[in-house]
Amino acid sequence: MRTVRTLSSPLVLAWSAALWVAVALLAWPALAASPKVGVPAPDFRLQDQNGDWVTLQSQRGKWVVLYFYPKDGTPGCTSQACGLRDNIFAFRRESAVILGVSVDDAASKKAFAKEHSLPFPVLADPTKAVSKSYGVLTSLLGMVEYSRRDTFIIDPQGRVARHFEKVDADDHAELVLAEIKRLKAASPAKVG
Repeated sequence: MRTVRTLSSPLVLAWSAALWVAVALLAWPALAASPKVGVPAPDFRLQDQNGDWVTLQSQRGKWVVLYFYPKDGTPGCTSQACGLRDNIFAFRRESAVILGVSVDDAASKKAFAKEHSLPFPVLADPTKAVSKSYGVLTSLLGMVEYSRRDTFIIDPQGRVARHFEKVDADDHAELVLAEIKRLKAASPAKVG
C-alpha cells in the first residue's frame, strides 16, 4: 500500500500563509485619512460634464453635498445619482448644492449626466488627487483604483459638517437631505 504525502510541511505552510497575507494586503484599501468633522474641507478644482471648472471655494455660503462614487453608469452609481436628481428641488430649498466625483474622465461624465438628465455637476478626478485628499481612493486587488462611495456634507464656511462612509446608494438622497436639515436646525445662527 502506498502512502500519500500531505502538503503540511512547515515550508509549504509558511508559503501558504505568506500568499494569503499578500492577497489580503493587495485587497486592503490603501486609504489616506479622511478630513475630520469640523476641519476645513480640502479645496479642489475639477472639470464637470460640460468642461467647466468647479472649485469648492466657489461654493462658499452654501451647503455642499460632495459625494464620491465608484464608476459612471454602473447600477449603484446610477441609482445614487438619480436619487439625488429626483430630490434636487428639496436640496435647493436647503441652499445645498450637489457635486458628484469619481475617477472617470470628463467624457464619461458628459455621457453619464446626459443619459440620466443630471441637473448638478459630476466632476472628473482622473488624476485621483481629490479622491486621495478626501481619503476615499481605494483599489480592487491593488490593480484598479476607484472612489469609495462616501459623502461629505460641507457647511457654508467650508468645513466638513458630516461624513458618511460606504453609503447605501438607494436611500442616500433622503439620508443626506435629513442630515442637512438637522445640521441647519442645530446651529441656525452660524450657518445658512
